[in-house]
Amino acid sequence: MYVFILLKNLINSAVDEEVTSATVFCKAMYNERKREKTHSMSNSIDPQVIGQEQIRVSVIIVNWNTCDLLHNCVRSVKAQTSAVHEIIVIDNASSDGSAEMVRREFPDVILIANTGNRGFAAANNQGLEIARGESVLLLNPDTVVLDHAIDTMLDWLEIHRDVGCVGCQVLEGPDVVQKTCFADPSPLNLAIIELGLLRLARYARVLGRPWYMDWDRESTRDVDVVSGMFMLVPRMVLQEVGPLDEGFFVYAEEADWCRRIRKVGWRCVFATEAQIIHLDGGSKSTAQIRSRMYVQLQKSHLYYVRKHYGRLGFAAVKTLFVGSALARGVLFGIRSVFRRDADTRARVRLSAAALRYHLFGREAES
Repeated sequence: MYVFILLKNLINSAVDEEVTSATVFCKAMYNERKREKTHSMSNSIDPQVIGQEQIRVSVIIVNWNTCDLLHNCVRSVKAQTSAVHEIIVIDNASSDGSAEMVRREFPDVILIANTGNRGFAAANNQGLEIARGESVLLLNPDTVVLDHAIDTMLDWLEIHRDVGCVGCQVLEGPDVVQKTCFADPSPLNLAIIELGLLRLARYARVLGRPWYMDWDRESTRDVDVVSGMFMLVPRMVLQEVGPLDEGFFVYAEEADWCRRIRKVGWRCVFATEAQIIHLDGGSKSTAQIRSRMYVQLQKSHLYYVRKHYGRLGFAAVKTLFVGSALARGVLFGIRSVFRRDADTRARVRLSAAALRYHLFGREAES
């Protein structure tokens, strides 16, 4: 955490000095690219402009009670992006003053302040509906853009015309690359994760496939799913596949979007050319996982499987989740008699929450 605070301070002090000279250079490159541009997308959209320049990217940030993180994120986007852009923040009824902060600190940012928490997919769709850029970028509020990452990925996307969605490297620390992007959450892959078989990936490579465990994220490659914290998508792809499925409240919506993008012939790619920092990255202990989010994750996976793998796949995964919750509840319930640590209690709590949902349809409130 101290490393991240230091990084943020360094970014805040350095970005203002960098952006002036970088803007001149990147603007010249952008104007040259615009003259040479022959992308077919220009024939399919009505360009929107700021002044005399076309908006190149719409950055969409969905926020819920992350006021300080959101401030850092927006500031880094503005300082580290030379391409003509717009920033759209959708606030899902935060109680920490996030919307007021945006109005006060960033009056040029487009703000949609919802009166209730509409969820990640629906809120992003609000931004997509009004976005005017040639490309759209879904960006998490707990990220910081480094070294003109958005400019770099926009240039990369123009070269790779067959790519429908691209993500970049995500850093948890100066030398730690987060394992973002993953394989399609099929019933088999979900079973590997739920049964804890990922731990055996070192002995059987196939068991690591759900999270691409044998890949260090130091090379560019095609992936099934680009992580939702940074998803750059050309407008023509958005027009072809449509917005996010609002049947997902949170989790798995990016898997569904990427599957639809791949289904119509576009590639989904992880590229190493640019980096962002994920300030809330890294693994969390079981004790920190809220029951509501744990249930939402399983609920979203069930919706995804039902949509893409039918009733049989749904029944298989439902049985898997119920059986796993029962087994974990009994195992850790017995363990809690002898060990009253926070992790054991949390595992019992999560198992109970999952069973209440799967057997009685009751969702956890916290």
